[in-house]
Amino acid sequence: MQVKETLNEGLKRGYQITVSAAELDEKVNQKLAEAQPEIEMKGFRKGKVPMALLKKQFGQRLLGEAMQEAIDGAMTRHFEESGDRPALQPEVKMTNEDWKEGDDIEVSMTYEALPEIPDFDLKSIKLERLVVKPEESAVEEALASLAENAQNFEDRRKGSKAKEGDQVVIDFVGRVDGEAFEGGSAEDYPLVLGSGSFIPGFEEQLIGVKAGEKVEVKVTFPEEYGAENLAGKEAVFTCTVKAVKEPKPAAIDDELAKRYGAEDLEALKGQIRERLEVEYQGAARAVMKRALLDVLDEKVKFELPPSLVEAEAAQIAHQLWHDENPDVQGHDHEPVEPTDEHRKLAERRVKLGLLLAELGRKQEIEVSDAEMTQAVMNQARQYPGQERQFFEFVQQNPQMRQQIQAPLFEDKVVDYIFEQAEVVEKEVDKDALEKAIDELEKE
Repeated sequence: MQVKETLNEGLKRGYQITVSAAELDEKVNQKLAEAQPEIEMKGFRKGKVPMALLKKQFGQRLLGEAMQEAIDGAMTRHFEESGDRPALQPEVKMTNEDWKEGDDIEVSMTYEALPEIPDFDLKSIKLERLVVKPEESAVEEALASLAENAQNFEDRRKGSKAKEGDQVVIDFVGRVDGEAFEGGSAEDYPLVLGSGSFIPGFEEQLIGVKAGEKVEVKVTFPEEYGAENLAGKEAVFTCTVKAVKEPKPAAIDDELAKRYGAEDLEALKGQIRERLEVEYQGAARAVMKRALLDVLDEKVKFELPPSLVEAEAAQIAHQLWHDENPDVQGHDHEPVEPTDEHRKLAERRVKLGLLLAELGRKQEIEVSDAEMTQAVMNQARQYPGQERQFFEFVQQNPQMRQQIQAPLFEDKVVDYIFEQAEVVEKEVDKDALEKAIDELEKE
């Protein structure tokens, strides 16, 4: 087997691989010899079929396997000996298209090699960690929000009109073409106006009603409504308003605390402070991570594989196009051409991705099975009742596993750099932290 270099420009590599006919024949004979003891054929005992007959019977099929194994082996040895790591899957194709049995095989292999990442001193990196202590006003604001969510409804003054956000208690009967339909009736139903829990247009027609009134609400079921016999049909709901109630926030006291699982109000405040601290720490980490990536982008220089940059730029352009056209769900639209701005962002992402990956590889940083399982569990919670199906989907989908694992790996590498870097803490208030986060989202 011969391997001859045909291209070496920047990160681009090209090689001509030649596998001799004699090598192929040897591989075929080796495969036949390995299989011979188990082969049975009419007229011969098991394991006693002559090699010449086996070769005539199975040689053609094994020749294809031998060709693939020879080429794969040559590629593997090349990467082991050269130390190259391809940025993307190498392009491999036969160059002697008129090949026939008995000829040597000639194959061309081209790829872009991953660049050498220069070493850099992590201890020379200087970073600032923002520290925010929960203020009492933030705790009180969170308490007020909890009380709002735990609101009660109290009867409005007699004769008051229902407003959006009010709760109306109603009896109703729904009819299509004058006939009541199954599931279209209820008594003493508490409906919060503006909640969007009923058919579009229903709740709006109850704004302004008073207790004791009877009103007819006319709506049209959506075309995609779950019940086929109602989809797209016009309906009339006869509603009797039995009460109009206004929302009242729950009192901020020990009872409220118990509703949220705390022993008393002070314990609830303590839980809120802990939650705020976690939120602030997460936001501060995001700010520091961006600062770190900016430093690395500026500090470390190396050549980037053009194919990776173009692929990333195309992905960025495609994603941004969908962000601007949210009504388009599929991907059967015209191709989106990347701009110079997309390519600039792609260069940063590719550079930082390669840099962090190389640092993680050198430091032998890995995502453990337990960390991966926890991450999958966290995502599975987004699909209530379908957690098992989600787990099975992830197990069967390598690309999905990679999507979950990649950010975990990146965060572990970033945390490692934080440990090595010179980090100075700076105490700020919540507004300063929020401003720093807003600046991240603008970029």
